Amino acid sequence: MKRSAFIGLICCGFFFQSCEKDPPAKKVATPYQLSIPSYPYTTFPTILNIPQDNPLTVEGIALGRYLFYDGRLSGRTQPDSLMSCATCHLQEHAFEAGPNHPRLQNGRMIGLTGKATPHNMLPLFNLVFNSNGYLWTGMIHKSNTNLGSTAYNVPSVYPYHFQNIESLAWMMIAAPHECNGSIEQSVKMIASIPTYPPMFEAAFGTPEVTMERIGQAIAQFIRTMISDNSKYDQYMRGTYQFTEDEQEGYHIYMSEIGDCFHCHGGLLLTHNDYENNGLDLVPQGNDRSSVTKNPLDAGKYRAPSLRNIALTAPYMHDGRFNTLDEIIDFYSVGVQDAPTLSPLMKHGRKNPFNADQKRQLKAFLECLTDSAFITDKRFSKP
Repeated sequence: MKRSAFIGLICCGFFFQSCEKDPPAKKVATPYQLSIPSYPYTTFPTILNIPQDNPLTVEGIALGRYLFYDGRLSGRTQPDSLMSCATCHLQEHAFEAGPNHPRLQNGRMIGLTGKATPHNMLPLFNLVFNSNGYLWTGMIHKSNTNLGSTAYNVPSVYPYHFQNIESLAWMMIAAPHECNGSIEQSVKMIASIPTYPPMFEAAFGTPEVTMERIGQAIAQFIRTMISDNSKYDQYMRGTYQFTEDEQEGYHIYMSEIGDCFHCHGGLLLTHNDYENNGLDLVPQGNDRSSVTKNPLDAGKYRAPSLRNIALTAPYMHDGRFNTLDEIIDFYSVGVQDAPTLSPLMKHGRKNPFNADQKRQLKAFLECLTDSAFITDKRFSKP
């Protein structure tokens, strides 16, 4: 064969090869820009707890919303065995259970097996502004290098970490006091539902359903839950004027009279840290020290945000209080002088509230309810 003919054959080969169809382009999710609430003289924190490997996207948030409400996340289809995040985290109670939830017993939630949760629930809002650990003890934290759980029968491999909101999805499925399910079965269940593979493809580029992606999508949805439109917020923006009792209650809360602001101040109404607030003279265990192994952390628990506090009873890590009146009475005369009592706890040991102050403080606490948040369709069941 002549050299020119040989070259021609090669060129034809390249020509036909170039005519083959290119593989379909991988779908790219739409970035979602989170709106950070701002006020005339201040703003919510601008440092956000959004991992680099799980940025917010329109499609990821939409998928997370569906998964958050889908009882089949438990891996089961029987009506009495369905459980999702929304089974206990109800929007009308700021994504807490509320005092009349059928699964609530003695301040704890009861899972599918009848076992109680280790602590009372915490609501789901403004979590994107917290980088100091989750749950009452702060066990879920970026510094936690543990993987898996022998108690939950989950292997010690990634993505079964305890580092961020993403962790809560697999923990909910596997925990004996929640779904008591099989992660493998839950993944198979979600993958078998025709609605989901296209949604996973839109969010993550391929239709594959994995536990890691389930956790990432739910975490994205939760990170968009921002509560910022209570009467307190409107007051801070200059669009609402407190009543006389609300104004006096605000003064009590934000001054040394009540000392509330030390732990529950700022726009978040929490410093996102852990304190011993004098609930017990002798620590009851399963507290911050169980994570840090530091005896000085005995009796310490998260200081939760007091936003929507009127909606999130029962109160404290063990759900021992059921009303705002009980809470106010405790901080007036009930604080125990425990060895590790927070130095911020000064008022409750020496300056009891009078009847007027109790009424006024309660009036302000009720101003922290965000009615727009608990009815926002962006967070409701799709």
